[in-house]
Amino acid sequence: MRWLTALTAILLLGLPLILQQRAPAGHHPLFAVALWLPPAILALSALFAIRGYAIDGHTLWILRPGWKTRIDLRALQSAEVSADAMKGSLRVFGNGGLFGFIGLFRNTALGRYRAFATNAANCVVLRFAERTLVVTPDRPQQFVAALELTVSR
Repeated sequence: MRWLTALTAILLLGLPLILQQRAPAGHHPLFAVALWLPPAILALSALFAIRGYAIDGHTLWILRPGWKTRIDLRALQSAEVSADAMKGSLRVFGNGGLFGFIGLFRNTALGRYRAFATNAANCVVLRFAERTLVVTPDRPQQFVAALELTVSR
């Protein structure tokens, strides 16, 4: 994912520079949109990046730049490490690789699920009665152990 993010960032920042250098005189007013849209996409995607995870009581916090997403763990039914959890997934809505895999996805193994993922090799599947989440902590086994301690209280 880091390579995908780096290459996409180079493309999104380089495209306006190339367009600006090749702009014909008296260009169309929408040309400004073509110049600012790629960096805007990069900036918006960066706002939703996953910076980490924190467990506090019965709450899982998805850490983002400048804000957090709260997940209530009281209805958690299971948590399991599954390196292949995201294999064969189709993006329903969200970001498919720029700063993470974030949003709604679907595959045959999980059905519809919400991902807050940065490294598909570290998947932890969180199953609730009405939804499934995938997170990717650096140490999946320790993360699941911490969740089990939290939920058992």
